[in-house]
Amino acid sequence: MVAPSTRNKVLRAVAELNYQPNQLARSLRNQHTTTIGLILADILNEFHAQVAQGVQDAAFTHGLTVMLSSTNEDARREAAFLGELQRHRFRGLIIVPTEHTARHLQNLLTTPIVEVDRSSGVRGAHVVLAENREGGLSAVRHLVQLGHKRVATISGKPGVTTGAERLSGYHDGMAEAGLRVEPGWVVSVSQHDEAHGYDAAMRLLRLPGKRRPTAVFAFNNELTAGLLRAVKAVGMRVPDDISIVGFDDSRWARLMSPSLTVVTQPAYEMGYLAGERLVSLLDRPNVPGSVTRLPTSLIVRESTAAP
Repeated sequence: MVAPSTRNKVLRAVAELNYQPNQLARSLRNQHTTTIGLILADILNEFHAQVAQGVQDAAFTHGLTVMLSSTNEDARREAAFLGELQRHRFRGLIIVPTEHTARHLQNLLTTPIVEVDRSSGVRGAHVVLAENREGGLSAVRHLVQLGHKRVATISGKPGVTTGAERLSGYHDGMAEAGLRVEPGWVVSVSQHDEAHGYDAAMRLLRLPGKRRPTAVFAFNNELTAGLLRAVKAVGMRVPDDISIVGFDDSRWARLMSPSLTVVTQPAYEMGYLAGERLVSLLDRPNVPGSVTRLPTSLIVRESTAAP
């Protein structure tokens, strides 16, 4: 709406001064920003880092900025970050839910939200998940086919959907093989980190005689790391003395010796799809909720063998 000569003069000044628009002022005028929130459970976990990269790439293609936080499963941190996002007039949210998320989201029901990796149970939510039950089932089937009958598992929090679904796959696999789950073979953790994985593994490895498992399925890569550390601490060898299957692939799983058999899920793709789904909701927040599940796959390497 200005003369070309005026436009050129302004653009020259912009270049000389390296002028950048004030996005906060723009958001006040337009009543929205280009910021979306991303709340992860544990940014140190390689799986969550891959999810974050997928979200970031999807957001970048649509000119959006991602504001990131990691809650470490802490209810207060999650609530505080949601409050900070509201103060920044964020446009939408992608979240890896915790046990507290359903309660916290009650104040954001008009905001476009996509849950990724887990489901909070909020009615009408848009969710991107992996086929967790099938992943757990494939792990147990693999171990049973090798001849294992004493298969234990290090499980996640019962109130987190990924843990519940993978545990369902474990039980279904044992039942399918006609195997009884002995007391003590399912150890649930209160945190999904290496330290809790180590403690859980020690409980399994200290079971007496015929009750001690010959194979263990761990529910994420941090728990698997704790399991491997415990196996080394008691002087056992993988897979000579015990077979191990982890959930989630990582660089260290491929490079360690023996290399680790894992159930892998498409972490980057889950993040990217969650980002695309959120973008589609920004101008249509009342679209009915949907659940999308991406397939898992078993990658057989060197950490599993016949008992």
